[in-house]
Amino acid sequence: MPRHALRISLIDQLYDASVHKRKPRTYRKIARKCYLNTAQKKIKSHKVIRKAVGSQLRFLKRNIKSITTLLSTSPNNLLEAKDQRYLLVINTLYQQQKKMYDSFSHSIEDRIVSIHQPHVRPIVRGKSQAKVEFGAKIHVSIIDGISFLDELSWDAFNEGSHMMEYIEHYKQRFGCYPREILADQIYCNRANRAALKEKGIKLLAKPLGRPSAVQKHVSPGERNPIEGKFGQAKTAYGLNRIRARLKNTSESWIACIFLVLNLVKLAGIALPCLLLKVASTFSAKETVKSILLYSEGIYCRMIPQLLWLNPWQVNFEIQC
Repeated sequence: MPRHALRISLIDQLYDASVHKRKPRTYRKIARKCYLNTAQKKIKSHKVIRKAVGSQLRFLKRNIKSITTLLSTSPNNLLEAKDQRYLLVINTLYQQQKKMYDSFSHSIEDRIVSIHQPHVRPIVRGKSQAKVEFGAKIHVSIIDGISFLDELSWDAFNEGSHMMEYIEHYKQRFGCYPREILADQIYCNRANRAALKEKGIKLLAKPLGRPSAVQKHVSPGERNPIEGKFGQAKTAYGLNRIRARLKNTSESWIACIFLVLNLVKLAGIALPCLLLKVASTFSAKETVKSILLYSEGIYCRMIPQLLWLNPWQVNFEIQC
């Protein structure tokens, strides 16, 4: 099939020559041509963009009306579950774009940017290379080299306002509060400082106010473990290349990447421990026994990580 061949649309699926008098017009070629005329321009003014968006909205409105008519006149010719989902997403997308077009705005709550992944939201990051990013925002904490996925959200959120929730997660896991916390600057607001002081937790961060004569702050290199963990997850295990389409599959994929990171960390700890154990004893029976006991300990420590495969509980840049 040639590359320019048109895909079968919902109108093509619903149209039945024996039932319907005439097939509705789609103007798909004209709509595509109008889109390319605007998209291929190097400089596009606000007026040109608004005119192109309005034109595409009118094309889409016509097609949605045609689909509704075909569905009402042929009740036996129902769409598949996948096509019904696409139709629902397209209707929602049209309503959002029409509302922004009429109100001359560029933002709306729960904005859909992909009909294949309607759960993905645009997240404004302000970076020079990519001002807006798309995908899940995760919150990770590192404790003794082991990564814990505290939160996963497809919407943007402020990490600093959720800090005390992650402290409570720590208490649920280990039965006590951490002694010290090394966190990014976004977590070090006055409210979090007061809450940590009340619980007797020391915050390793730059103090507020005028700097003292003897400055003893956290060096930039002390937060390298958490930054390096993200780099390892992206470079070695494709954290920035999640190719799953469904929401639950993407969340499980992300959780599995951090599970593998923890397994690699534990594997690196196991070898030196076993070598030290072998060097300290020459008894084969004791060596085998120590290997079995250590393997059992690794399995018990990894049980909480296996529980984090729950896709509803998966980005916290904090090191305890």
